Amino acid sequence: MKRLGIAVYPGHASMEENIKYIELAAKYGFTRIFTCLLSVEGNKEKILSEFKETLRVAKNKNMQVVADVSPKVFNEIGISYSDLSFFKKMGAYGIRLDMGFTGNEESIMTYNNEDLFIELNISNGTKYIENIMSYKPNVDKLMGCHNFYPHRYTGLNYKHFIKCSKQFKNLGIRTAAFINSKAATFGPWPLNEGLCTLEMHREMDIESQAKHLFVTGLIDDVIIANAFASEEELKALSKMDKDMLAFKVELINNIPEIEKNIVLNEPHFNRGDVSDYVIRSTQSRVKYKEHEFLPFNTPDIKRGDIIIDTSLYGHYAGELQIALKDMKNSGRTNIVGKILEKDLFLLDYVEPWQKFKFTK
Repeated sequence: MKRLGIAVYPGHASMEENIKYIELAAKYGFTRIFTCLLSVEGNKEKILSEFKETLRVAKNKNMQVVADVSPKVFNEIGISYSDLSFFKKMGAYGIRLDMGFTGNEESIMTYNNEDLFIELNISNGTKYIENIMSYKPNVDKLMGCHNFYPHRYTGLNYKHFIKCSKQFKNLGIRTAAFINSKAATFGPWPLNEGLCTLEMHREMDIESQAKHLFVTGLIDDVIIANAFASEEELKALSKMDKDMLAFKVELINNIPEIEKNIVLNEPHFNRGDVSDYVIRSTQSRVKYKEHEFLPFNTPDIKRGDIIIDTSLYGHYAGELQIALKDMKNSGRTNIVGKILEKDLFLLDYVEPWQKFKFTK
């Protein structure tokens, strides 16, 4: 099951603000929380006390909290990798190792008596996970999570992201990555130029970021890294289909009812014998083979246009296609709508046989 999450940063916002944010996210079905012990400064006793209270509220809302730590934090707090009771008492569901140990320690930690999950850093692309696996960990207690990057132009490139994600996903380990909110104003560090895993997401609409991560098939949990996302953003993400790619579309005025129903209500999947020019959804031509599809809007075709063939195309009549390239229109194909600009890039991620849908 794919999940959505938020991040809270005790010490960077008041406890009351963080609790209010948790309650709002829970209202919209968010079930994960990322928090950070790496950036804790000042009165540690006070901050850790606030951590406990914040995490208590999260637990009451059935939200799972993973705290970001490192060997340095272990030393500062005075705890050992062989005794994780401190994090259990704090109310954590798991801990994320931003920087790891030697591999054996991580393996030992997966057998902790507190039943905590151990989340590993996915983003480095080294043999780190293979090293841990050589020490025979309890894989059921392992998770993976990418980094986020507050400095513009330092986020991961897509090719490296895919390589790193596959290292974990191929082992059956649950994965997570970060997106950023345009409404949010801070993260765990003083710098704030957005806070995302993939650099290409930095200026992107939050819903498109999440769709992109899910459509890769390599990410299970998507977490908003900066705080506080707006209620509008939380709501948009909660309504999004996490299992099927849904293109946001604009239909033409006065679209006929049959064509409108084909776009919005019929099931769609890309044919296996794929084309460079169009994504083809062919089941509608079977269902509506007795219907006469007349030409009514046949200008030249642009990338992202949603098109339905007319009866002038014979047995292709009623077939829905999405244009991948600009093309000449023979006059036998109706343009019935278009994919919104923010979702156009997602066309490149539709695989053979992949299911998809459209939402207005």
